[in-house]
Amino acid sequence: MLRTRFWVPYAYIAPAAGLIAFIFAYPVAKMIDYSTRYPDDPNGARVGTRNYRLAFEDPTFRDAAKHSALLLLAVPILLAISVIVAVLLYDRVRGWRFYRSILFLPYILAVPIVGIVAGYFFQLNGVLNSILRAVGLGGLAFDWLGSERLALWTVMIVIVWREVGFGIVLFLARLLSMSEEPIEAARIDGAGWWRRLRHIILPELRGTIEFYVVVAAITMLAWVFAYVYTLTSGGPGTSTTVLELYIYNQGLVNSLPGIASAVAVLLLGATTILISILFWIRARARDEEVTFA
Repeated sequence: MLRTRFWVPYAYIAPAAGLIAFIFAYPVAKMIDYSTRYPDDPNGARVGTRNYRLAFEDPTFRDAAKHSALLLLAVPILLAISVIVAVLLYDRVRGWRFYRSILFLPYILAVPIVGIVAGYFFQLNGVLNSILRAVGLGGLAFDWLGSERLALWTVMIVIVWREVGFGIVLFLARLLSMSEEPIEAARIDGAGWWRRLRHIILPELRGTIEFYVVVAAITMLAWVFAYVYTLTSGGPGTSTTVLELYIYNQGLVNSLPGIASAVAVLLLGATTILISILFWIRARARDEEVTFA
């Protein structure tokens, strides 16, 4: 009887779980299958790892991989800004709820909208350069999105501007759930802001920091297509082409689904590793909660 009751909840969710598994597993299986066939014929003969070799021999792929790796540099920037701003808001800055809402506002905007608006802001005769010229700093007016040297970093700035709101709210929520007694005791003992941050707040935020770092890394690696496509379309040249855009161009523009699938498999593998780390962090956090309870 007890064994039957144990399986009842799983029986209820089995149909939905099976459907979700099929919806996800079938495209992944086809993608892996396409990656082993002729580059321009997904129904052709199998060619083993040829598509993977062709991808690695392509200079554009190497550029895309390098750019995706460089975007990961935004992760520590996002982390630092999110933690510092969240701690400042936690110290009950006057009007902190208003600032929290303003900082979170970009995150709720659709990425294409952010990309289009940022494109107008950073273009050669855009808002930023107009302001610089108006205040006598015309020498700092660059073609931010049209320069091979600056375009990728400009895209990174836009991504950080939108994504940082999520981190701020995440860390602020964790801080508000903490007991205030240790912080108040440290303040009474004369501990400054930096000492409270280093010795009390950061240890309490450890699990949240680990979670956020993995989520931000996944975002930078596999969720930046819309930013790049709306801001630069990968240009100038290939200076802002990332792996997602490379997959799109090979599969839909160049009609080479084999190569596109091969790169997609590699990107899926990297993302799966990060997601596995994320689940491990969450499982460890639950175990620690049970231990302390």
